[in-house]
Amino acid sequence: MKSARALYLCLALMLLMLAGSYSVYAAQAAAKTATYTVTHIEAELVSNDHVGNEWETEAEVNGKPLGAGDKITLKLKSSDKIKLEVTAGEMDKIPDIGTAAKSVAVSGISSSKTVTITATVTENRGRYSGNTAVWKFVFRIQKG
Repeated sequence: MKSARALYLCLALMLLMLAGSYSVYAAQAAAKTATYTVTHIEAELVSNDHVGNEWETEAEVNGKPLGAGDKITLKLKSSDKIKLEVTAGEMDKIPDIGTAAKSVAVSGISSSKTVTITATVTENRGRYSGNTAVWKFVFRIQKG
């Protein structure tokens, strides 16, 4: 009877040790990072109904500026998101500005993903007030 109890205690201790090892391993696995490269492919004016003809565009990836054709490399955990923010502005005395943002969960990226964001700029004065221009921003996110 004593040997059965000793065997039971020994097995219980082994299970506790294994469970502790597993939770440490799981925490380490969850904390692993991967590398993601974000490329700002283009910013394209897709329509313009008398809003303007002199433009400036900006894009940010996780708060860092990124010009068209530029790349940025990020080390992220699988629980992280990539925040893409875009701005298009018509340059005049009282500028018309359109902004848009999108967050992309990196857990949904297996190898590569193309993300398109549309920013609408609305004319704020004059006879064309209320008319819009639409800008399309394209990004490619690659894992690895």
